[in-house]
Formats: sequence, structure tokens, C-alpha cells
Amino acid sequence: MANISEKSQNGITSAADIIKDSHHAVVLTGAGISTPSGIPDFRSQKSGLWQRYDPFEVASLSAFRQKPDKFFEWLHPLAVTIFNAQPNPAHVGIAQLESAGYIKAVITQNIDRLHQRAGSKQVLEVHGSFDTLTCVACFHQVASEPHVQGYLAHAKIPYCPDCGNVLKPDVILFGEQLPVHTWLSAVEASKKCDLMIVAGSSLEVLPVAGLPMRAVENGAHLIIVNETPTYIDVRADVVFWDDVAEIIPRIVREVLGV
Repeated sequence: MANISEKSQNGITSAADIIKDSHHAVVLTGAGISTPSGIPDFRSQKSGLWQRYDPFEVASLSAFRQKPDKFFEWLHPLAVTIFNAQPNPAHVGIAQLESAGYIKAVITQNIDRLHQRAGSKQVLEVHGSFDTLTCVACFHQVASEPHVQGYLAHAKIPYCPDCGNVLKPDVILFGEQLPVHTWLSAVEASKKCDLMIVAGSSLEVLPVAGLPMRAVENGAHLIIVNETPTYIDVRADVVFWDDVAEIIPRIVREVLGV
């Protein structure tokens, strides 16, 4: 584990004290929590996927309906990376805090299900996941598992067993609404929490970016761990501009005394 500055160590102690004093903490995570697992993010200036692709050409609902084959061609290397990725120490640490009773919910913008694989139980996937597929014609929903291996191994496009039209992964594309029940649960969790921990999110994508402000305006404490500044750093109790896979486990050890 890398050495950290005295300032970061002091921040870890402060963050751990806030967590231990909280009664209803919620975590909000973005792509930055999964980049240590080898999954590229979308918006970073050097390696973000949107630096190489126009999202409205490959990852919008209209693009999918017009050229689903192009969407699946673009998605394939990313899907292979996601399905082969493993949870990193930040995912594991958050699951440990949930198991210990400190974390009541994890709100994630990620579609990789690494939180669940790390052991988190209460996960709100506001941008959907690869867990299910839905037909764009008859709206029949199916589990993705029977289709995964064929797609990963041979880029085989999934088709609806009922009507034969193409199946769309239940991830949120540009031009789609967020899953309403999940989103309302995320809003409620943000209003109800007495602490929000933002981990690996630049907080640039609305409406999710507004959730920390909802929490703060309802009197919650705020801890932010992200490699770059966010719009709400000035309102946070503790801010780390560091790697989540380094900072989160240190905070967890301080909280749990291990």
C-alpha cells in the first residue's frame, strides 16, 4: 500500500470519526471506483471512452434502434472487460461497512455489478445493469445470463425469444429515462441519510450529480473521495483527491479497528 501525506492521514481519521458517529450513511459511486478494477471511465480527458467515441453515435437510444449491430460492436470489448473485472479494495471496503451496519445503501452510476460481487446487498443501480435484457419491440424482459457467453465469446447479438427482435441490455443509454423506482429510492435515501460518501464520481452527470446537494441541504455530512475536484467539495466535511482503492480501505480499517 502506497504512502500517503499527513494531510490525507488526518482526513482519514476525521472521515472515520464521522462514519462512526453516523446512523444512516449512504454511498454514491461513479466510474472512478471501478477504474482500479481495469474498467475505463467515460469522461476523463486522457482515457475516457467519450474521448474516442461520440456517445450519441454508439450509445444513445436512437442509435441503438437504428443500428443495434453497431452498438453491440462498440459494446463488445467493454462488456468483456466488465465481465472479467474483479472488485477492488474500495468495493470490498464499502461492503464491509455495510455489513458492519454503517452503510444503509449504495447508489451507483456503474453498470458492472462489482458492488454486489464484493458483498454489498443494498445497491441502487441508477444507470441500470447488464443483469437483464428487454426487447425493443414487444418489451419482453429476460435474464441476460443465457446470452452472455455467446456474446462475450462470439459477439453474438441477443434476440427476443418471443418476437425475434433484438434485445437491448437494461443499461441506460443517452436519451433514456432513469429507472423510475430505483431513482426515487435513490432520492429518498439521499434525503434520509445523515452522511453521504461520494466515491469515484466527478459529479458531472445530472440528475445523479444533484444527490449530494440534496443530502447536504437536509443536514447530512459529506465525505468525497475522487481524483479530481467536484462542484460540491466546498460543502464537504472531508475531501480526498486520491485513489479510492487506497483511501477507502484505510478509512474502513480506522472505522472497524482492524
